[in-house]
Order: sequence, then structure tokens, then C-alpha cells
Amino acid sequence: MNIENIIAVSGLSGLYKAVTSRGNGIIIEEFDTKKRTFVTARQHQFTPLETISIYTYDESIGLKDVFSSMFEHRNDLPALGTKGEPSEIKNYIRKAIPNYDEDRVSLSDMKKLIKWYQFLVQKNIISEANYKLVDSKNEKAAKPSSLNKSNEEE
Repeated sequence: MNIENIIAVSGLSGLYKAVTSRGNGIIIEEFDTKKRTFVTARQHQFTPLETISIYTYDESIGLKDVFSSMFEHRNDLPALGTKGEPSEIKNYIRKAIPNYDEDRVSLSDMKKLIKWYQFLVQKNIISEANYKLVDSKNEKAAKPSSLNKSNEEE
């Protein structure tokens, strides 16, 4: 699973592939149409997925590790849309991330997390083949000190 060049852009819905950056913005590519668009930094903020973490009671967990946990538990977790009941969404996240900080992770964050995960699975960015490749890389370069280290390895 490689989320290195995948970004969220403020003011635009969905996720995009970062193609290249320029001094005053970035060129993004839509996953479906492959259409490239220049987005100015004056009007938008860019957030690479690999820099996002979820609060837990112990330490923050990188989004890549969260997606891996969701993928590992995909057979245990029901298919859930973002329009589900708040209690269902919280139970879904609790099963994937048992120690997430319930006070600091909002319902809208959980919905966005589920939406992004489902999108990445749909686009085969998260898949069985990609997951096995990530597991084998992590076994070779395992660093027990922090969960966030895996974001730096790829």
C-alpha cells in the first residue's frame, strides 16, 4: 500500500494524486479521469495522507497503519457507509483501532477515515497483493520503537 503521493485538498472533495509541485501550487490528478489540474496554494491547503495520524491513548498511529488494521479486520468489520448511525461508526473504528482516543477523534474524522479507506480499496491502492508486499517489507525493516516509523520506510 503506497499512500505517499495521495493528498487531500481543502475545498475539493475526495483524494488526489500529487503529480508535481510548483512554487505557488501543485498539479493534482484525479483517479477516475486522470485529468490533471493546477491548484494554487493561495486558495487551498494540501495534506499528504502519509502525514495524518489518529490519536490513541498511547501514541498517535499513522494513517497507513490504521488502513492496514482496517484491511486486516475487513472480514470482521461490517461494510459500513459514512451515513451509518454514529454508534455503528464508532464501533467500526473501535474494532479497527481498539485504543483510539474517543475524546479527540471526532465523528466527522471517523467518517472521513472510512470514506478514504473505501475509496483506496475501490481503486486497488489497498488490496490483498499490495498488503502482502507491505507486510514483507515491514518484516525485513521492522522497527519496534514506534508505529509512525512505517510511514518513513516507503
